[in-house]
Amino acid sequence: MSEQATAIIAGGCFWCTEAVFRDVIGVSAVESGYIGGTVENPTYKQVCSGLTGHAEAIRVTFDPHTISLGQIFDIFLGTHDPTQLNRQGNDVGTQYRSAIFPLDDDQKAEAQAAIARAQPDWPAPIVTTIEDLAPWYPAEDYHQEYWDGEGQRNPYCLAVIPPKLMKLRKSFAAKVKG
Repeated sequence: MSEQATAIIAGGCFWCTEAVFRDVIGVSAVESGYIGGTVENPTYKQVCSGLTGHAEAIRVTFDPHTISLGQIFDIFLGTHDPTQLNRQGNDVGTQYRSAIFPLDDDQKAEAQAAIARAQPDWPAPIVTTIEDLAPWYPAEDYHQEYWDGEGQRNPYCLAVIPPKLMKLRKSFAAKVKG
C-alpha cells in the first residue's frame, strides 16, 4: 500500500462533505466526526445543540501521489459555500462552519494558499477559518457512509447532496471516480 496522508475539513453537514470526497480519485477513506470543541467524546445531539464548539467535519485519508493536499482543499472550497459564516444553507450554527484543521505548518500554508486561489471564484469574501488541530472524535456509526445508505432516502440529503456531486463532476471531472 502506498503512503497515505490525512486532511481534516469542515464544510457544513458532514453527510454532504463525506459524500463528495468518497467520489474523489485517490481518497481511500472518509470518516465523519467532530473537532474543535470543548466537550470530550461529544454526541451528535450535543454537537447539534451548538453548545460544544465542535464542527461537523470529515477526516479524509488520501494518496498524495494520486491527489495533492492542495487539490483536496480546492475540491473542498469548490463544493460548498465558503463565504457563509457559521452556516451552509439551512444548517445554521458554529457546528456548520467552514474550517480547515491543519495537521502541521505545511498543511496550514497549503490551506492559506488554497483559500487565496479560491477567492476569485466567489463574489463575497471566503470566511473559511484555519483552526488549530484539536482532538478528533469519530461520529456515531450511523453517520458513516450515510449517503450510500440512509441518505438516499433522506429528503434533506436528496436536496443538498446531488448538487454538490454535480459541482464536483463539473469542476473537478479529472478527479472523480468512474
